[in-house]
Amino acid sequence: MLRIYLSGEVQAERDGRLLRESKLGGPQGRFVLAYLVSERKRAVTQGELAEALWPESLPPSWTVALSAIISRLRSRLATLGLVRSHIIGNAFGCYQFSAPADTWVDLEAALAGVDAAEGFVAGGNPQAAYGPSLIATTILRRPFLPGDDGPWAEGRRVALSAALVRALDSRAEALAANGEVELAMTHAREAVRMEPYRESGYRRLMRMHVRNGDRGEAIRSYLDCKRLLESELGVGPSEETDSLYREIAGQAV
Repeated sequence: MLRIYLSGEVQAERDGRLLRESKLGGPQGRFVLAYLVSERKRAVTQGELAEALWPESLPPSWTVALSAIISRLRSRLATLGLVRSHIIGNAFGCYQFSAPADTWVDLEAALAGVDAAEGFVAGGNPQAAYGPSLIATTILRRPFLPGDDGPWAEGRRVALSAALVRALDSRAEALAANGEVELAMTHAREAVRMEPYRESGYRRLMRMHVRNGDRGEAIRSYLDCKRLLESELGVGPSEETDSLYREIAGQAV
């Protein structure tokens, strides 16, 4: 199996052979491999890839420069036993990463884990979300192309951050169902820190505190939410959040 890691250090591994990021030809080689692997289900035009790689302005003879980067990547990937002429296909002015059928990509596995974990939680079986949510949170916490501030990398980071929040939500539910309430609350708090204006995160945290027998902390979580929304957005919590607060506050009296 070919295993490709796009989070953290960009690497490829196959049959015990490891291709490290340092062998990819610098930041440009790293970026091109990450882009083509991320978009591997379709052909990418040379112009699209070049504009993503050089977003501010294309260098002179950019087609030659891009061809050299692709050629270097093919040579490096061939050290893993992959067919040099096939692994990055080139036809009609387009490139496409053509990996073996059983190729595993870490970010694809993470996003599949998020979907699976959410499905288990929605289906009333949060304990089954334990494994996929662990895979997803572990991978998605790693940085994506650190040091690259181009629009494509930034856009991907935004999407992956949103996926991490979803993974944390499911992970918190799975841990709570497994009786690991303190650890569940740690994940719930992390989700709130990442998306502080999202009320569902506060509601989850409030329920976790109640489950842990601490209604005072649940009320404090509500008040934190209320203060932030009022001071930053000029609005109060939704009726759903207010209703949960009234329920908890009434039980605390």
